[in-house]
Amino acid sequence: MNLIKLNMMLVRLLMISLMATTSANSLTAENSKEFGASGAGIDERYRLYIKKAERRLYLYRLENGNEKLLKKYQIALGSNSIGTKRRQGDGATPEGNYYITHKNSASKFYLSLGLSYPNIDDADAGLKSGLITKAQHQAIADAIRNNGKPPQNTKLGGDIFIHGGGTTNDWTLGCVALGNDEIKELFDLLPVKTPVKIVP
Repeated sequence: MNLIKLNMMLVRLLMISLMATTSANSLTAENSKEFGASGAGIDERYRLYIKKAERRLYLYRLENGNEKLLKKYQIALGSNSIGTKRRQGDGATPEGNYYITHKNSASKFYLSLGLSYPNIDDADAGLKSGLITKAQHQAIADAIRNNGKPPQNTKLGGDIFIHGGGTTNDWTLGCVALGNDEIKELFDLLPVKTPVKIVP
């Protein structure tokens, strides 16, 4: 009788373990959807999540199918910190799903990581408002679909970076600023094509 009870307990424990594993995998899938940037060419070993209202950048690493928070950083934003970037010169930091397009070791703000702004959503809004042409929209969409660097010279603006220079106040033209020591950590660690999600 004791042996039967023991076997039943082992079966229950096994079922609980399987349910927990399934639940964890579901959460991981949801986290991946949250970031949005995925697919061929995107490097998903690390992810950056930027919460503008908190002035925080969160660094995640993918470990055994789960995203682990490695570190959070204080940031500064564009001088127009409310709302997403709409056009060249508005001083706003973009919101949406992006990825790192390139690294600049000769930045005037110490080091910088280029972001894939404008993305397709930005281009859709720009086309609708008449800021860009259909040809410019297509060029942006083609670059994003190929995980490349979108055109930087339209009326939507460009040259959005994560860079150094300090976090004492919102002072950039639309970029995300960190302290120099912090951008050095990210610059050395992160590969090009790392996903970056920016939310209000």
